[in-house]
Amino acid sequence: MYVVVMGCGRVGSALAAGLSRIGHEVAIIDRDPESFRRLDPEFTGHRVVGMGFDRDVLVKAGIEKAEAFAAVSSGDNSNIISARVARETFGVGRVVARIYDAKRAAVYERLGIPTVATVPWTTDRFLHHLTRESQTTKWRDPTGTVAVAELDLHEDWIGRKVTELEEFTSSRVAFLIRFGAGVLPNAKTVIQADDQVYVAAVSGTVAEAVALAATAPPADE
Repeated sequence: MYVVVMGCGRVGSALAAGLSRIGHEVAIIDRDPESFRRLDPEFTGHRVVGMGFDRDVLVKAGIEKAEAFAAVSSGDNSNIISARVARETFGVGRVVARIYDAKRAAVYERLGIPTVATVPWTTDRFLHHLTRESQTTKWRDPTGTVAVAELDLHEDWIGRKVTELEEFTSSRVAFLIRFGAGVLPNAKTVIQADDQVYVAAVSGTVAEAVALAATAPPADE
């Protein structure tokens, strides 16, 4: 999927990196070229300098072929204007805007533009809205810092150790459901067919862990 992200602050850079790591093509826009220094050195997406609500800048970022757009700058007005341009002018199907003002957010939700507030799990929420993943998060601690999610594993994980899955997804396997009973895994536990696997992860990495688990494990060296 081709995704355009407007804003390369902490959320925008983390979102762009997460989308890129799980296989999406990403373009990120920011008016300050220095902001791109927040991006991971391994980020291979497109960097575009300019105002995210400027049509020419959006076209340069590839908005005409984009399947998703996220507005995550620090300004509510910029975010909602760019989101509406992406939706109404360029017909982008999946559009999400970050809105600080809760009252305004409710208005834009009624206009059909999903909004995300400034909460600890902002990055997860954006990834969920943009990729339309199934709702897999089962629990969060009261501060929203840690979440437990169920994985939809790629079939090639069967026969692999849970420690390999943990390393690949940067999460911790909290427990398994095997033949209807809960199992607390250890370093020797091997994933079996029909296991239900639940992982604990830090907010901001949950959606990425879920997406990575759905892909094939790396080949043995």
